[in-house]
Formats: sequence, structure tokens, C-alpha cells
Amino acid sequence: MRLISRKLRKLTAELLELPQDVVFDLPRLTMIGDRQLYIENHRGVLHFETDRLRLALSKGELEVIGSDLAIRAIWTEEVFIEGVISKIHMVE
Repeated sequence: MRLISRKLRKLTAELLELPQDVVFDLPRLTMIGDRQLYIENHRGVLHFETDRLRLALSKGELEVIGSDLAIRAIWTEEVFIEGVISKIHMVE
């Protein structure tokens, strides 16, 4: 049943020309150089230090590693991070 639902959502997204991040509730990451990162569709901050940030996602977690990290803005499903970003890692 889950496979049918996923295929139906994918078909609907293609027919209506919707972005897949909206249809499948996937995170959208926008990175500017290695200094700024904007993340949409997160489910909350799990852990934060100036060298590591972990965010909950609908499926798994997102880990951002760097130095001098700072959360500049945080909203219900969006977060804006600044600092020197050296690695982004998704964990299921």
C-alpha cells in the first residue's frame, strides 16, 4: 500500500508540476558558499553546539558540521545557519 501511495504522489507531482520536496516532505537545503545554510522542512533542533548541529527530519536527521556555527533565525519548518560549514550529512 505504501508503494502505491508513493507512486501516486510522484505521478501527481509530475502532472501538476509540483516540486518533489513539497509532495514527499523532503528537506530543501540552500547553501551559499561555505558560510550560510538555509534549511526548509525540518522537524526541530535535536542538538546544537558551535561546531555541530543536528536537525530532525520527517525521515531521519540532518547533521551540519563546521566551526563558529550560529542559528541566525529559526521558524516552525525553516532554519538559517551561519558559520564555516565543512560537512552536511543525512542519517536515516
